Amino acid sequence: MDRREFDVETFPGKSRDRREFDVETFPGKSRDRREFDVEAFPGKSMDCREIQCRSILTRTSGYLKPVCSHSLNPYLGCGFGISSCGEGCYVRFNRWITRGREWGSFAEVKMNAARVYLDTAASEAKWARFARGAFAIFLASSTDPWQPAETRYRVTRQILQAMRDCPPDTLILQTHTDKVLDDLSLIETLSGICELRVHISIEGDRERLPGLPPPPCTLDRRLTALETLASRNIFAVACLSPLYPLQNADAFFYRLAAIGTRAVVIDHFIEGDGTRDGSRTGQTRLPEAMARVCPESVKLEYRDRVIGIARHYLPVGISADGFAGRYRPVFPEPSPVLNTVKGFLAGR
Repeated sequence: MDRREFDVETFPGKSRDRREFDVETFPGKSRDRREFDVEAFPGKSMDCREIQCRSILTRTSGYLKPVCSHSLNPYLGCGFGISSCGEGCYVRFNRWITRGREWGSFAEVKMNAARVYLDTAASEAKWARFARGAFAIFLASSTDPWQPAETRYRVTRQILQAMRDCPPDTLILQTHTDKVLDDLSLIETLSGICELRVHISIEGDRERLPGLPPPPCTLDRRLTALETLASRNIFAVACLSPLYPLQNADAFFYRLAAIGTRAVVIDHFIEGDGTRDGSRTGQTRLPEAMARVCPESVKLEYRDRVIGIARHYLPVGISADGFAGRYRPVFPEPSPVLNTVKGFLAGR
């Protein structure tokens, strides 16, 4: 899960010509409470509310400022907060969002998000191109666009449909699940009218860490999603964020390259959770779980060693630079263990 500064949405724009687009609606009054089960955690239920938002495009600051001009969050809260990706998620420490609630126990659904996007995108695009050089949207910085609530409400889908009429210059889609493929045709269309990247969080080559809950989506399903996106010529990026201890780094990066992944982002919880020393993540169980597997993995030097391996196979973006699409090139010489890796994978 990426961890970065959250900007309160306080920049409503003036209304503009309304446009029609196809949506799947679920009528209900604002603040209507609904319960649903998180698919990966059948024993857990969430408090899910429908709300009306006044704005949806947030001008970025802090960690995200060099990445994009705006963040866009279709939901407030995240159903994946009870999974392993929620363990080290920086948002769990944001009191404005949690308001005393357990992270992962709630999701507020911004029912009018697509309409508000259409009403404000033109004015925000004008500001972004003047102040930041481009209208670039990160979807999403403090929730997962394809969390369980999306299966019911399709707010993310409605926003992507709206973007066909008013596309940003750059669109970065960040998720932890293969459910992104539910909107494959829309994403393929948008990739033809704006610069688009799909970032799928894949922390490493382990399914889970000891003492932590399972991920919201299996490793194999996320790898398959990357391969499917790449097969449609969509710029697919694997985000090792936060970086987990790897079992066989060479084999992992070779596999990512083989399925068509275009680049990797490597982001350690140190410097990656909004604090220089990783102190936010230090309050969670994540560092202890990582140390149980590999004590060296909780140090920044471990990240640097992994970067050195990854660059034999793929372009590598480091922390915020990676999320912004700025990558260090692949080394010109092949990995010294390439033949061993090929033999290892062939024998599996």
